Amino acid sequence: MHFIDTSILLYSISKDLSESMKRDAAIALLDRDDGALSVQVLQEFYVQATRPTREDRLSHDLAVGLISTWTRFHVQDMTLAILNGAFDIKARFALSYWDSAIVAAARALGCRELYSEDMHHGLQVDGVAIINPFLQ
Repeated sequence: MHFIDTSILLYSISKDLSESMKRDAAIALLDRDDGALSVQVLQEFYVQATRPTREDRLSHDLAVGLISTWTRFHVQDMTLAILNGAFDIKARFALSYWDSAIVAAARALGCRELYSEDMHHGLQVDGVAIINPFLQ
């Protein structure tokens, strides 16, 4: 399984022509059947995709519809174990708490790859490899 970070979801809906290559790469990841994400990622997507200052913001209904579609993937809930795992990862790898929680969720689901533009490409955290899918 591969874990999908919020940035991938947001690029998949981008209408910015300068981001078309990233949009295509994001959609290709979302077209695979072996995806995973977390409730945190879905929450972050909703907040960012519907924020009033976003130029191409989504309506509530459209954002919720996309999130509903993405629940076909394995979805990790926020649990006390994820919280404590995030604290441990933050202390050991100096990631932000939010990134650490995403890594903890990926680890809990047994994912070997975590696709994100926002973390350190190539970093290995407890068997989870951070991969920026947009690097050529």
